[in-house]
Amino acid sequence: MKYRNVYQLIAAFIFASLFAAPVVAVQITNTSNGYEQHTQVLASKALAQERTVTIQLPKSYHKNPDKKYPVIYRLDGKENLAYMTPVLAHLHTAFTKAAPEVIIVAIENTDRLRDLYPTKNEESAGPVGLGGGAARFLEFIETELIPLVNEKYRTHDFKVISGASAAGVFVLYALQTNPDLFQAHIAYSPAVWWNYGATAKSTKAFFANSKTLPNYLYMNIGQESGIMRERYDDMNMFLKANTPKALTFISESFDNVPHGLTFAAGAFNAYQKLFLPLQMPVSAYTGETHSIATYYQRLSAQHGEEIAPQESMIRELGYHFVNIGELDQAIKIFKYGISLYPNTADAYNGLAYAYESSGMYQESLEQVKKALALVDKNYLGYDVYLARKNRLIALLQQ
Repeated sequence: MKYRNVYQLIAAFIFASLFAAPVVAVQITNTSNGYEQHTQVLASKALAQERTVTIQLPKSYHKNPDKKYPVIYRLDGKENLAYMTPVLAHLHTAFTKAAPEVIIVAIENTDRLRDLYPTKNEESAGPVGLGGGAARFLEFIETELIPLVNEKYRTHDFKVISGASAAGVFVLYALQTNPDLFQAHIAYSPAVWWNYGATAKSTKAFFANSKTLPNYLYMNIGQESGIMRERYDDMNMFLKANTPKALTFISESFDNVPHGLTFAAGAFNAYQKLFLPLQMPVSAYTGETHSIATYYQRLSAQHGEEIAPQESMIRELGYHFVNIGELDQAIKIFKYGISLYPNTADAYNGLAYAYESSGMYQESLEQVKKALALVDKNYLGYDVYLARKNRLIALLQQ
């Protein structure tokens, strides 16, 4: 196993060395809000031209030299950083830690229509003969840009691609072409009217042929009309009706938001629904305790490190079900907490509370005795445990 891991590392290094686009120039700047940005010019073989990207590092990047970060690849350039950054920062600093810190890679345009549309437009409703370069642009991202970012920065495997309008079409194209390349796809008002709705048709076919798709797709649309709205709505309805298993599919409509502002209208929801808060919400519990483990496995994948459910979170979940009268669920949850934290007194006291609420006084007394055995008189919860013990003894003697 150790040798195989070494071989994998060597292979990854060779791949990055062979295929990552060489950097022609780098400019490092510090923004007024405290972020370090590296603007790099890459000599792309796939595109046969130089391309500029801006990599924005998290504020903690240099303070935590062993930490790895997820990466968001944002199409349409660094001007989007001014809006994305505060949204993601507020999610990260929220009480629930609703998002990890991220590295953002903003990709500048040279010929936007050529690079972002997978087919040339043959419909007179748009510029005829343009487009068709998305395959080469995706090749640049997959074989040159991503290896370069992975080589030069501390990244882990969770990657997001995001774009609006024509870039939203490219996001859908990337999902269809290589669904494992990015773990989340965000398409703001994708211009799927292009070329007789070619991308709308291919996206519908992709969904129809995908039984399972462990991924995330967010789409929205603004106050569109005509063939744009007609083709988008047709695609959206089909995707809702034929969503593959394991895919989180979110679509929103902002009827009073113009096309050019749908990214601003949707950014918070797109990332808030993608990233999981450190404390699992009640809504994520399915009625089975394995859903807790599943949630924290997904959370760990997003953060790039193992994150276990906190004992306090499990206990709060149990209290919730006591408070709404679902005592069997509460008991099951408290027992699960004890299985993970067998040396934590509060876990046993939680189960004691559920048993007492159920009128199971002897079982409750056994659990509170276990809690008392794990702490001394100076522990903050000692008096609460002792009061419960004495109350239960009195109830059992009646």
